[in-house]
Amino acid sequence: MDIFRSLHYPNFRLHTIGQSISLLGTWMQRIAISWLVYKLTDSVFWLGFVSFVSLSPSLLFSPFIGSFVDGRSKYKLVVITQVLLMIQAAILTLAVYSGWVSVYWLCVLGFAQGVINAFDVVSRQALLVSLVDNKKDLPNAIALNSSVFNAARMVGPAIGGFLLSTYGELVCFFINFLSFIPVLFTLSQMKVNELQVTKTKQFSNWQGMKDGFDYLRRSPHIASLIVIMACSSLFVIPYTSLLPAVAKDLFNGDERTFSWFESAAGLGAMIGAINMARLKSGENLRYRVLFSALIMGISLLLLAYAHYLLSALLFTVAVSFAMMMQNSSINTYIQTHAMPAYRARIMSYYVMAFQGIFPIGSLIIGAVAEGIGIKHTLYVMGSIGVVIALGFYTYLRQHIHRRLFKFPLPLSRARRS
Repeated sequence: MDIFRSLHYPNFRLHTIGQSISLLGTWMQRIAISWLVYKLTDSVFWLGFVSFVSLSPSLLFSPFIGSFVDGRSKYKLVVITQVLLMIQAAILTLAVYSGWVSVYWLCVLGFAQGVINAFDVVSRQALLVSLVDNKKDLPNAIALNSSVFNAARMVGPAIGGFLLSTYGELVCFFINFLSFIPVLFTLSQMKVNELQVTKTKQFSNWQGMKDGFDYLRRSPHIASLIVIMACSSLFVIPYTSLLPAVAKDLFNGDERTFSWFESAAGLGAMIGAINMARLKSGENLRYRVLFSALIMGISLLLLAYAHYLLSALLFTVAVSFAMMMQNSSINTYIQTHAMPAYRARIMSYYVMAFQGIFPIGSLIIGAVAEGIGIKHTLYVMGSIGVVIALGFYTYLRQHIHRRLFKFPLPLSRARRS
């Protein structure tokens, strides 16, 4: 089928198989940590704080990491990060098994995982272009990669919720540790030919980071999308960190109810990713970003208004569908428009805007929710989402106007118009 054309490439197929198994374990661990934190503290603020600690390295280090990755083998870096993540999962499992787990240790281990993930995400995003021989299939590969991520996000929490309520957190953490075995095996079977970027003797990571920022500043069509990503990550996307409280406080649910919300979010994101996989070349991705941002804000307002569990789950599907469409459109646009020599550095700004800003948003949203309640916080987030979409619409209108003014139609064509 045309929608799965990227899987014809052996390297991408191996990558997809390994990741699909490993990500199931990752989502089981995430849902177990979220519920464990909320059980230990009974605090929305601590939910946001643990998320902030685990994702803050993407904000602090991403530009430096992009410069670091651009001059090195992305494949080798991905192998190293997977080994380190496996070790982190083993330590977390032992900590829970020994009974000395606490919010403090969850923060320490979360920060360590965040540092490793910051290198892994940038390296993996930059490697993706080397896994597909025909660059026309790169948008399809990006969409399918997102589909795998979100299929795991849908299935992983459902399995994790069952295991969590039946056997406890330890089983979820141990399964995540085991899930790294297949991804390391599939990585060992790849034969990747990367385009090597030669460095001068005077090259430094600091200079590389500066050059990457200068390139981004000269590319407003890319920079504007990163700004949209940052605003969404700060004020809208952190709704995911509130899902445990939505399940427990608004609908009097338990672990299984929480897993339903996580699975609903994963279902919506997977539908969005499949829709992106059907993307045809030449489509205007920036307008996809615009409409997705608007749908995300409206759906959040409807989620805040929902009185019944089923309707809340449906609106959660809608929010995540729009979020996936927005994020994947921005990712695809950057991957296909950034110069190869700067790709990792520009992707590092995307990662910073997505994963780096998100923990700050989670911290802010958690604090706001403590003060004004979950429902009112969702109303505020949805309203800001709509404002972000309207602001981007205004920017696009002005940008098109400037281009038409700078490059007017020929006189003969203007008369015919």
